[in-house]
Amino acid sequence: MSHLFGVVWAYLILFGVAILPGFMNAFLMSSLLMDRRPVFRHATGRLPGITVLVAAYNEEANIAQTIESIEKQAYPGELQVIVINDGSSDGTAAELDRLQYPWLEVIHLPKNAGKANALNEGLKRARYAMTMTVDGDSYLYRNALENLARRYLSDPPNTKAVAGAVLVRNSRTNLVTRIQEWDYFHGIAATKRVQSLYQGTLVAQGAFSVYDTDVLRQVGGWPHSVGEDIVLTWAILAAGYRVGFAENACLFTNAPTTWRQFIRQRQRWSRGLMEAFKAHWRLLFRLRMTTIFIWWNLLFPYMDVVYTCAFLPGMVLALFGIFWIAGPMTLLVLPMAMIINGIMFRIQAGMFAEQGLKVRRNKFGFVIYSLFYGLVLQPACVVGYVQEFVTRSKRWGTK
Repeated sequence: MSHLFGVVWAYLILFGVAILPGFMNAFLMSSLLMDRRPVFRHATGRLPGITVLVAAYNEEANIAQTIESIEKQAYPGELQVIVINDGSSDGTAAELDRLQYPWLEVIHLPKNAGKANALNEGLKRARYAMTMTVDGDSYLYRNALENLARRYLSDPPNTKAVAGAVLVRNSRTNLVTRIQEWDYFHGIAATKRVQSLYQGTLVAQGAFSVYDTDVLRQVGGWPHSVGEDIVLTWAILAAGYRVGFAENACLFTNAPTTWRQFIRQRQRWSRGLMEAFKAHWRLLFRLRMTTIFIWWNLLFPYMDVVYTCAFLPGMVLALFGIFWIAGPMTLLVLPMAMIINGIMFRIQAGMFAEQGLKVRRNKFGFVIYSLFYGLVLQPACVVGYVQEFVTRSKRWGTK
């Protein structure tokens, strides 16, 4: 590569496609093997009241099941559920008006103004010290609210937010959702486990998380941005607090069902990362354990660009016998990938067994996820990074 591109570019490519990913995977694997989830300090008994915010936009087909799943939780404490209908143009309002629960409050906003605005309207009415967010097309598995609350109360005192475990609900729909099932089950869950091991969960996702209500108000609630949940989480970190992860608080959500929706979703997530850096870049220089993962995230755009602009063309060239970047030696990464995925599977399958869940047989989706997922994911992320700097649009898109 140095003869073809020069020494500097050769090293940039080498570090972006081999050295840094290799180190990160080794770190991830060793950390997962060390991880032992802490037990609840108060495993039984009454819990404080919670406010649950459900922002809904055109969720006519799903909102009733979401609220019913909350009703089935049998949460051992007071419950206030606020659904904010963000100017939906379908039958969401009618669906909400027919639901009759004593703890349910509904806010009908006159026009669609975005998820952050909807959640902030709900926050104004929050009565309890803990506020949870749940997506309007989700289904809470049994004891999800309780497990999330108990993790929040059991974590160190400076914990002011805890992310729940989000899994794919519609995995049987088509190949797109079958692949994403493994991303949520393996990649996202493993990342949050490792980050929480080092006291540094970086995203309390809006789909299912709990926050300290006073801290939410202290940092100004959800910002008007594409990635409002990551920017909010980093604001909580910037205020000096900790964010945790409850691996056994399971919520099943609908993943994008087309490649177009999936690409747009990941572009928004990438834009959210850029928004977080723009708003809270000072976190890069905080001397605490979370800082390693802030820097880790800073490397993602670089690695995604190198993968998209160098490694993918290198693989195409390799198919024609031109081994400038990729070649037969590249296949040696497959055993390591299988080992990492095997560790992730064993850990997640154990959690499922504890919750009375079974891992669905989805071998073909796993093969596609392991071998080809990055071919779509990382170029989509690169587009998202660019979009953040060339467009000002801040729309509530598909998940």
